[in-house]
Parts: sequence; C-alpha cells; structure tokens
Amino acid sequence: MPFRFVHTADIHLDSPLRSLAMRNPDLAALIGDSTRQALVAIVDLCLDERVDALIIAGDLYDGDQTSMKTARFLAEQMERLHHGGIVVFKVRGNHDALSKITQELILPPSLKLFGGRAEAIEFRVGDIDLAIHGLSFSRPHAPESLLSKYGRPRPGAVNLGIMHTSLAGTAGHDLYAPCAVHELHEWGFDYWALGHIHVRSEYAGASTVVMPGMPQGRDIGEAGPKTVSLVTVGDDRSIVIEERATSVAQFERISIDLSGAVSWAEVVDRVERKVVAVREATAASHLVGRLSLEGRTPLAWRLRRDRDLLQNEIEHRLGGSARTWIDKVEISAEAPGGTSPIGRGVDPLDELGALIRDEIGQQHGVRQSVITLVKELRDDLPPEARRFCGQDETEFESFVDRLLGESGEEIVARLAQDSAELR
Repeated sequence: MPFRFVHTADIHLDSPLRSLAMRNPDLAALIGDSTRQALVAIVDLCLDERVDALIIAGDLYDGDQTSMKTARFLAEQMERLHHGGIVVFKVRGNHDALSKITQELILPPSLKLFGGRAEAIEFRVGDIDLAIHGLSFSRPHAPESLLSKYGRPRPGAVNLGIMHTSLAGTAGHDLYAPCAVHELHEWGFDYWALGHIHVRSEYAGASTVVMPGMPQGRDIGEAGPKTVSLVTVGDDRSIVIEERATSVAQFERISIDLSGAVSWAEVVDRVERKVVAVREATAASHLVGRLSLEGRTPLAWRLRRDRDLLQNEIEHRLGGSARTWIDKVEISAEAPGGTSPIGRGVDPLDELGALIRDEIGQQHGVRQSVITLVKELRDDLPPEARRFCGQDETEFESFVDRLLGESGEEIVARLAQDSAELR
C-alpha cells in the first residue's frame, strides 16, 4: 500500500495587494481572494486523490495577520481534511513567525505543527515505515542553517524532511535558513519538502529535493503556472512526483509585435489575437496579462499618448473572452527609422527627444531627483509590492534609465501628436 501526500508551501493567505488595488479594484478583489481559493483547491485535491497527508513547508500566512475571518477560514479547511482522514504536517516559515493567528487558532488534532526544536513523527502505512522530520522557527529571521538541528534518518524507514529555506540564496527572497542542495542530498533523507522560494524547482541527486513554488501568484513578478506536488511513495520506496495546477488566476507577460501596423484597428486586432491565444493555453480560471507592445510602427507616438484609451479598447474587445484581465500596458514600440511623426525631414521634436534622453535625463540633479522619488514611492509600499524597481542595485539603476528614457518619449509623443493635429 503506497503512502501518498501533497506538498505545498508559500500560500500567503490574504496577502495584501495595495498597489494592485490602486490600479484595478475588481482585479485586486479577485487576486486578494485567490490565495484562499488556492488553499481550497489544495484541500479538494487531497480529498479527491484520497491522500494520506498534506505537507505545508511554511508561510501559510502572510505575516502579522489579525483577522479572525482568516482564522475561521483556515480552521474550516483543516476540518475538511480531518474529516477526510488526512493528516497535516506543517512548519512555520519566516512569515508564519510573525502571525498572531498561529498562537490563537484552535486546529484539529490531525494537524501536526512542528515547534522550535526538531522532531520526527514515526508511523506506518501498509508495509511502509515512515519518519517525518520537521522544525519551525519562531522569529522572522534565520541567518544560519537549520540542517544540523535535524535528526539523522531513522533506519529502515522512508525519511521525509520539511524545511523552510532560501537554499544558497535567490533574488527577491530574504536569506532564510541557508544551506546547500548537496548538503540536503548528503543528509540521507529520501524526500525533502522545501518552502520559501516562490518558483518551482526539483533538484536531482541522492535524495528527492523539491521546492514546489507557490500555489498562487499575486502579481506579475510571480508569473506563470502555479502548482503543488502530488507525491507517491511506493512499497519499494520509489518516489513519483506529479505536478497539479492550483492557481485561480495566472499572471503572464504577453509580448505583441506591432511592426508594420498602420491603423489603430490593426493594433487592437493583433493584441486581441495574441491575448486570446495565451488565454486558450492557460489552465487557470483567470488570465491576468501584462502587455508589452513592441516593434516599429508609425503609431508609436499615438500609442504612448493614448495608452489609457488603448487599454480600455482592448478590455472592451476582450469582454467576450471570459475571465481575461489586463494588468497593464507597456509600450516599447518605436517609430520607423528615418521618418518623422509629423511628416517633415529633420524634425525638431526628434532633436528634443534626443536631448531629453542623452543630456537632460543624464544630468546628476535630474537623475538624483528621480531616484529620490522612486525610493520614496518604493518605501511607502508594502514589501510584496516593492519589486517594481528591481531586486538589486543594478536592476534599480536600469529601471531609472528606462524611466527617464520613456518619460522623454512620452513628452515628445504628446507634442508630436498635438502638432500633427494642428496641421
């Protein structure tokens, strides 16, 4: 009789989405509820597949949560598993360590929450002896490896370890309980159920080491399909992993080449076709697309000036495409080389654009003012919304360069269109 379990992490229940709410309240409401719906999907999967256990490798919560609605919702989902005969093994991650709900919740006895001292739970399923090892951290910081605190493999048993760790470090994630993948392989466990990094990875070696990623993305920085792992441990100790989709809404970056487009209708047609194609290839119930309009077209100036009108028209066109949302429209399209937006040879507006881009934008005072404004905006946003300007200093500088360049192009685009209309 095999032992089967679902492995997930980083659900971040009720994660705040303030920056998204400012742009589109309806979309924010959808995404704001999507972490709950992802947990419901995980519980449904456990019940449908009749697994033996659910493993949650940290960050079930999103931080200093105080809402008892979240507590009641979580308790209801854990009760569903309890009544289905499914046990839950959970460790706290860095976000869970902040949560007050952790101390206040009354959860069913079938849920095992590992404490600050590593322990192993031993039991038997059919002919398989199992030992599940876990360790939580009580504070939001764990600068040193936790691996040495875990017990060694129990002889004769299939040993599963649960750990919340940044491994050797990943951009966009705090350093947390760092350790090397080869150290996990050398520890001797059969399976390591990891959490903390929001991108799925499987690490081949002596052990099966899996970072499942998060089951639901919350913004464009967490784009792509999101899944959990359905794991089967066979009577022969073999381990088989299946990915199962869980996200309600899937974020995607969608690039559209507008090269040669000469009419507004043609632009909208191309965008609609590309978005519909991506929608058809998306397993999640909702697609949230960030559009990037590229290529050379004489409409480049108008696209920049009337970006809001373009987005409204695209959304209107997509009204027949169920559950498709436009998060944002980014424009990098350029006018064809050697042509003027208003049909003259050497256009002073082109010279103005070059001046803004190459000289004014690079002046220390101007650049420093922009940097200060961006940092002030970034620091006023919640942590999960601060990635818009990059993950490190190099990416931040590139963001400022792009901002200065696009600002100059926006100014010239508006002047060019106004001039053309006057003619």
